[in-house]
Amino acid sequence: MIECKNITKIYKTGEIETVALACVTFTIKDGEFVAIMGPSGSGKSTLMHIIGCLDTPTGGEYLIDGHDVSKLSDDELADIRNRKIGFVFQSFNLLPRSSVLRNVALPLMYAGVEREKREEIAVSALNSSAFPEKFWRHLPNQLSGGMMQRVAIARALVNNPSLVLADEPTGNLDTKTGEIVLDTFQNLHARQGRTIVLITHEPYVAEHAERIITIRDGNIVEDNRNHNRRTANHDYEGN
Repeated sequence: MIECKNITKIYKTGEIETVALACVTFTIKDGEFVAIMGPSGSGKSTLMHIIGCLDTPTGGEYLIDGHDVSKLSDDELADIRNRKIGFVFQSFNLLPRSSVLRNVALPLMYAGVEREKREEIAVSALNSSAFPEKFWRHLPNQLSGGMMQRVAIARALVNNPSLVLADEPTGNLDTKTGEIVLDTFQNLHARQGRTIVLITHEPYVAEHAERIITIRDGNIVEDNRNHNRRTANHDYEGN
């Protein structure tokens, strides 16, 4: 699904060049759950922006579903994001005056899907993220942090993306609630075969993935199967 071939990213400020990524190469297969882990300044956020088609590399090739997207225009990148990538961010990014159901259905409205079909797909996505039905009409400020993040996960699923890309999804949550959100990703992977890329600086977060890529100073320093993977075991109701 994802191929990064000798990806470089160089930022220029006047005559000063900063190398954020240096010849990064890896492949992520369809259906994998991969964590990309590294400390602040390691290049993981830059890599996340390239994987998510939010930015383009200075050099190298980035292919998603076999198509080279490394040199596409902004409009073409936006089309790829809308069709192939579901984003989950640390800050949830929910509309405060819209219900859970409307928040999840919003990307479908932009895609021109008719109203009845939007609600049907949104309901399916909420069920996939194990979000309790009794809260579907609630506003975001009536929910806990963990529940808001699961709404964000459901919203990321409504366009049936090839890739779910989660950027520090537990960063605003306490440890217990974060575990519940991570269990949601594990269940999406195990039960639906979703391809998930999780960006984090926390080792215990990365341990929920089946493979961990570690990046430091713009280089991949480790790429290993996770043989000590944490397992999903939480009750989601009301959390």
